[in-house]
Amino acid sequence: MASRWRKGTKARRRGRRLGLGLLVLLLAGCAGVGAWLAWPTSGPPPVDPPTGDETPVEPATQYVPSNDPPSAPLSPLPVDETCEAAAPAGAAETNAAGLNTLAWAPFGRAETGWVIYAPRIGAEIGTACGPGATRFAAALARWQAGHGLPQTGVLDQPTFDAMKTRWTLARPFAAINARGECPNAPALASLSTAKADEAYGGKTIQLRPGALEAYRRMVEAARQDGVVTSRDPRVLTIFSAFRDPAADAARCARDNNCQGVTRTICSAHRTGLAMDVFIAAAPGYGPDSSADDNRRAMARSDVYRWMVRNAGRFGFVNYVFEPWHWEWTGEPPLPGVPISSLPQDGSQPLDQGAPTPQPGLKGLLPRRNEVR
Repeated sequence: MASRWRKGTKARRRGRRLGLGLLVLLLAGCAGVGAWLAWPTSGPPPVDPPTGDETPVEPATQYVPSNDPPSAPLSPLPVDETCEAAAPAGAAETNAAGLNTLAWAPFGRAETGWVIYAPRIGAEIGTACGPGATRFAAALARWQAGHGLPQTGVLDQPTFDAMKTRWTLARPFAAINARGECPNAPALASLSTAKADEAYGGKTIQLRPGALEAYRRMVEAARQDGVVTSRDPRVLTIFSAFRDPAADAARCARDNNCQGVTRTICSAHRTGLAMDVFIAAAPGYGPDSSADDNRRAMARSDVYRWMVRNAGRFGFVNYVFEPWHWEWTGEPPLPGVPISSLPQDGSQPLDQGAPTPQPGLKGLLPRRNEVR
């Protein structure tokens, strides 16, 4: 009996010692976890929020795809238009894919995709539907058929080149250039000066009177359509118009780089009929930067899409490589002189992919001359 009692007492003592040991281990483990959580890490310290005083940095050139889905309308659809239509098999899908991936050089330099030109192409083929729609492909196939091209319904380089030739010859200045001539500049006294709120950044802007009046009618129409508003007073203001060719040539010969801008031997701005207007600007870019990211931002804007559809009503045509550059066709440029007779100091040859010369023309858009 006593022996059994002593054995039970020893067992109870061993159990108490075991329980105390487990408790000690548990407390030590908790302390270790706490120490680990409190231990400083080797990661970077928290970053302070920006103060707004940072100096802006010019963004590196990079490809920024369109924000628009391929099937998104290029402009408001007419009430009677649907974007479904019978089209060549696979054409809509090919257009949707190429919109952001096509590798080509439509103006002599490598580009990716054709988002920049989609609004103008849509206007040319007569549809507001997006490039990924079957109606867009069907309209493009009809346009190709009417211009002697294979009816694929797919936007390709030959199709674009045919369109570019049409758009170029719609500019009287470019057609004159194609003959190797350069229009003369009007007398300064014959020009009209834009109002302060019509000029971008307080510049002095001059145009031939008819061009300036047509511009004002166009801006009023854009205002009535809600394109020009108080939200951004820069929209459609003019940042470059008439450029005196003698002063331009003298400055470029002196500086030999035109303040970083390649001087053209014969510029459309010498006519008093051409103007550069504020369309939009991507972050970090100016309104006249030809960087693809900047031009894509313009092409996506309501302003440019309105201009593509409506500027022709007021006599304006666009140099499609530059969404901001428009020329008035209501009056002809002044008679000119051979381009070869003009000063060439400070100028450089430019190559923006001149179209193939057409029958009956003495060389369309010489590649050594810029036609802006």
